Amino acid sequence: MVARLDKAQLLARQEVVAAPAARACEDRTYEVPTPILLGAFGLFMAYLGVMSIGFMAEDLVLPMVVNVIFVAAFAYVPAKWATMHPGKSDRALSWSELRENGLDTLTGRSGAGETATLILLLPACVLFWGIAVVTIAALV
Repeated sequence: MVARLDKAQLLARQEVVAAPAARACEDRTYEVPTPILLGAFGLFMAYLGVMSIGFMAEDLVLPMVVNVIFVAAFAYVPAKWATMHPGKSDRALSWSELRENGLDTLTGRSGAGETATLILLLPACVLFWGIAVVTIAALV
């Protein structure tokens, strides 16, 4: 039924390969430069600002404060988590390192522009969606 193969047979069939390289998320920094993460945080905060100004009402003060606290926590906790491992000296890539080497993703290596686009696309879409909603609400 099942035959046990020894290492020599596997080597002959070229089924033994080198171990994969360490993933980026194992170093806790995700190798993303800090300015890109600050840009994502800024876009989410801009969205909350647009919504606060567009739908200004006394009843929305507390929900908006809670939203700001959550967005700030979503930015602060990963930043703090990256520095909590005392045994490692991992740090995020600098801009020059990102431009030289790019960033490893599941679909291959991405350059600096592609990396910024991948990370900032969702926050930018959320911001533009908020602007569209506020504009429609103001016109109706």
